[in-house]
Amino acid sequence: MNATSDRFQRQESLVPRGRLIGLQASIIGVGAIGRQVAVQLAALGVPKLQLVDFDKVEPTNVTTQGYLHEDIGRAKVDATASAVWQIDPQIDVEVVEDRFRPQLEIGDALFCCVDSIEARAAIWRAVGRRTRFWCDGRMLGEVMRILTATERQGKDYYSTTLFASSEAQSGSCTSRGIIFTACIAAGLMTHQFTRWLRVLAVDLDLSLNLLASELSVADTNPPSNA
Repeated sequence: MNATSDRFQRQESLVPRGRLIGLQASIIGVGAIGRQVAVQLAALGVPKLQLVDFDKVEPTNVTTQGYLHEDIGRAKVDATASAVWQIDPQIDVEVVEDRFRPQLEIGDALFCCVDSIEARAAIWRAVGRRTRFWCDGRMLGEVMRILTATERQGKDYYSTTLFASSEAQSGSCTSRGIIFTACIAAGLMTHQFTRWLRVLAVDLDLSLNLLASELSVADTNPPSNA
């Protein structure tokens, strides 16, 4: 039995293999959400991943981000690449141990997993409108917001979510975090990605408050002038 092809058998109706051929996904920020996104994309069978992060693994990252004890002190991009290759050693992984730079060549799909609104805005201005699929994961404690834009929908709306940092909720995704929230946020982002692969409409603005058990999808239609 060919393990490489057989491992996709149970997801065939949910993830079209043909749409993954030749596709590269870029993940900017491989902290709490980003590392989980990388692992999930590897399991789905994305053939090429680009990991961008300047940070190194700290002890608290074992608890909140899913890194291993043996990863402490390693570059996050290297530790994440190792986790990806444990799933599938044939995945082509490009590691960029640096902050995002505007000249960076990014993939068809971009997962923005940074922890400040300024960084999101800078990345969006540089490459956002060139991506075919864009997904931004924002998280604080047990509250998360997933914003998605594709070549067909959502890019104008996404721009409206890049408010001034002074208007942001106090704290960042690094100030309070827990592993299960990061896993759920990454799963919601990966789900939007598979919707795009299936040529289905995506949810442009999805929020989940675990403590309140509230899931909501924002009304992203512009108001009528009538």
